[in-house]
Amino acid sequence: MNAGLPRLNRETRPAGKAPVRIVHLGLGAFHRSHQAWYTQHAADAGEWGIASFTGRRPDAADVLAGQDGLFTVVERSDAGDSFEVVGSIVEAVDGANVGRLVELVAAPQTAVVTLTITEAAYGHGAGDAPLLLSGQEPATPLGRLVLGLAARKDADAGPLAVVSCDNLSDNGNVTRDGVLGIAGEFDGGLAVWIEANVSFVSTSVDRITPRTTADDVALVSEKCGYRDDAPVVTEPFRNWVLSGDFPAGRPRWEDAGAVFVDDIEPYENRKLWLLNGAHSILAYAGQLRGHSTVAEALADPVCLRAVEDFWDEASRHLANDDLGIPEYREALLQRFGNSRIAHHLAQIAVDASTKLRMRAVPVLRAERAAGRTGEAAARMIAVWAAYVETNAGLQDPRASEVEHANQLSGLDRIAALVSLLDAGLAGEPAVVELVHRLGQAFATQAQPVAISGNPT
Repeated sequence: MNAGLPRLNRETRPAGKAPVRIVHLGLGAFHRSHQAWYTQHAADAGEWGIASFTGRRPDAADVLAGQDGLFTVVERSDAGDSFEVVGSIVEAVDGANVGRLVELVAAPQTAVVTLTITEAAYGHGAGDAPLLLSGQEPATPLGRLVLGLAARKDADAGPLAVVSCDNLSDNGNVTRDGVLGIAGEFDGGLAVWIEANVSFVSTSVDRITPRTTADDVALVSEKCGYRDDAPVVTEPFRNWVLSGDFPAGRPRWEDAGAVFVDDIEPYENRKLWLLNGAHSILAYAGQLRGHSTVAEALADPVCLRAVEDFWDEASRHLANDDLGIPEYREALLQRFGNSRIAHHLAQIAVDASTKLRMRAVPVLRAERAAGRTGEAAARMIAVWAAYVETNAGLQDPRASEVEHANQLSGLDRIAALVSLLDAGLAGEPAVVELVHRLGQAFATQAQPVAISGNPT
């Protein structure tokens, strides 16, 4: 179908290449719709090229390298689609090419390293220090970053900033702790140098970016007249809040709407609890009721009520007026209801033991500390527990422990699952009983309901 069309590259769509000054770990759709998009829209974009490295697979780098790093961002809303070619990625590299990563991190012109890795990946660096000590290549993103920083220290290339762009709470400090932990075991002098020369910037990032489909690729060919094998489909909304220092400079991301604040925690909590928390509720409750996308689940009154009840609880602990909570909630309803963004619940449902620890547990604890039950936050845990009971093998860093819990029954099973999220809460009989009761209550509703205009 697309054989006769020219391939998207810098010959068919001329775009000057900026020098590499940003190194990114985690080349994927979200990075391209978010940090790469923001960098393209900075007033000084011509000074800030990105070299992006893939994670576990080389596929994205192979495709993008064949397109000179160019790709199309398709902004999709109920009003229609818009198309934009983004050229801020000037080098796309297989993550297994650790030598190139080390070379770029050590280069004096590199000023920023950004990360888009899973929440679970931050805890997988324990085995990297022995590999580094034996002269082997580290296996994890943080371990590879430490190797690059060691080379930067040896090259006397100066300070830089590491910017975490994910859904992990307090991600800058978590990254700092992970990097320093690996570096300290490998070379104490390196750890001292990192503390003095590397800043770790915390961020809250937000832009719904579902997986690209073959239909999306075909649509770009039809509408744009070129073949792009790596388009990204995303919503018009985007948000980026950053807190931290950039000792070697940064792009003018504020030109594209990024916000720089002194205290990021309220913004992180707003996003983690309201957006991500709602996603988790919809992921499990929605699938139990026969839905497959966020928009479908949101149109189900049972799922919508579960989300709004949780938002009511979480909002009590988001008191900063600058956060604009009522407006934020209304915007989320509009975003979630965008029927043309097929944000699949199965994609959201993975890694629950990590995600719910940050989304449900803080609100549940805060509600109970205030003398309330925390029922809506407990319901998030309850629908997860109900879902994994009949959906064994769901991707999760603690999947074996989930399976072990599933061998139990009744309150014992619920206590074992809650303990994967918070051992203290698992030790409170009232919490375990509440989660168990809510799960049983939801099970009586967990059949698809007919919703006008919505497949079930």
